[in-house]
Amino acid sequence: MFQWVKLFRNQYLGFWILGLACFVIQEIPYMLMPLFQLETNPIMNMQESSVFLNLCEKALGSLCIFFMIFIVHKNAVLFSVTKKSEKVFFSLTVAVLLTNFIGWGLYVTGYQTMFVMMFFIVLLPPLYYVLIGSWRKNTILMVAGGVFFIAHVIHVSGNLKMK
Repeated sequence: MFQWVKLFRNQYLGFWILGLACFVIQEIPYMLMPLFQLETNPIMNMQESSVFLNLCEKALGSLCIFFMIFIVHKNAVLFSVTKKSEKVFFSLTVAVLLTNFIGWGLYVTGYQTMFVMMFFIVLLPPLYYVLIGSWRKNTILMVAGGVFFIAHVIHVSGNLKMK
C-alpha cells in the first residue's frame, strides 16, 4: 500500500492493491454471465428510464471504484482486521458479498423477481462499497457509496418498472 499526497485529515491519495482485488471479486458474476444462456435477462437488457440517472449512477459507481483503490487512510496497512471495528466491518463486507453471489445464483437459475433483483443485485453492491469504506476508514468512499446507493436504487427500479 502506498500513500502519495495528503488530501484532508487522515485521507491520502495512494494505492491499495486489495481494493483492486475487491472490485474484481465483486464483478465475478458479470464476468461469468456470458457463460449462461438465460431465457430472460432483465438486468442485462433493461430499457433506459433516465439518461441523467444513468450518467449519475455510472459516475458514482466509477468514483467508488476509484476511491476504493486510490484513497487510503493515514494509518492503514495492506490488510488488517485486528481492531473490533475492522472485524465487524470486514465481516459485514464478506457477508454482503456472499449474499450478492447468492442473489446472482438465484437470478441465473430463473428466480428473477423484482425482490431478487432489487435486494440481491441492486442494493448490495453499493452497500459493499460503503462497508469497505467503513472497514478501511475511507470517508470519501463511504460518502460516495451512500450516494451511489441512492442513485443506483432509484435508477434501476425505474428501469425495471419500464419492462
